[in-house]
Amino acid sequence: MRRSLFPRLGLLLGLLFLWLPVLLLAGYAFSDARIPFQWGGFSWRWFVALAGNERLLAAAWLSLRVAASAATLAVVLGGCIGWVLARQGPFRGRPLFGALAGAPLVLPDVVTGLSLLLFFVLLEGATGWPAERGATTILLAHATIGGAYAAVLVQARLATLERELEEAARDLGAGPATTFATITLPLLAPSLVAGWLLAFTLSLDDVVVASFVSGPAGTTLPMVVFSMLRLGLTPEINALAVVILLLALTSAGGALLLLRGVLGRR
Repeated sequence: MRRSLFPRLGLLLGLLFLWLPVLLLAGYAFSDARIPFQWGGFSWRWFVALAGNERLLAAAWLSLRVAASAATLAVVLGGCIGWVLARQGPFRGRPLFGALAGAPLVLPDVVTGLSLLLFFVLLEGATGWPAERGATTILLAHATIGGAYAAVLVQARLATLERELEEAARDLGAGPATTFATITLPLLAPSLVAGWLLAFTLSLDDVVVASFVSGPAGTTLPMVVFSMLRLGLTPEINALAVVILLLALTSAGGALLLLRGVLGRR
């Protein structure tokens, strides 16, 4: 009983450590008090106020669009990088290619943001694009970071993938494209979905890199929240966090059901 009790206790403490702050924040979103972390009775007041706060809603909508686009681009780039590292075998410059591909995983956000800022400035001086820093530059910066994470997941999945299934499909007459679409891609689906969700979360949460590569045309939600710290937060932030939490849980649940359906058909 002791052996079974300690793992359960450790799991419970871990879940409390992770979720108790989130649950407290969600609870205070329904408080009528003006102080974000003070209970003043149940009320929908701050959700109504959030619906009329155009600045927060515009920043949240921009963050969601940038995060979704950056995650999609990151999965494409990371998938290609992971495929090269896992399937192309030894080639000249492979260690350097792998180190450069994984560099965003270990570089501080300040270094990454400053280097991307200098790159965009030099690119604008040489080609005239981008004409201004905003949503596009944030998207490219976040896709660069998320692509490194997606590459690790895809490479790890390909390393454990049973290639006999692909070889059997080719022996039965399937071409490379058909084999990839019917065998390899469904088996890679969990890592691709996980990479997309991870890149989406990193983009939605980032404030340091976005502060370097953004401009007046693009202000994400974390940047708005960070700027509000100087004047004082309001419970509208709590209400917005509840909405984002519900969207995240819905997306994760949908992804889980999709993966179960894909794996079940296999």
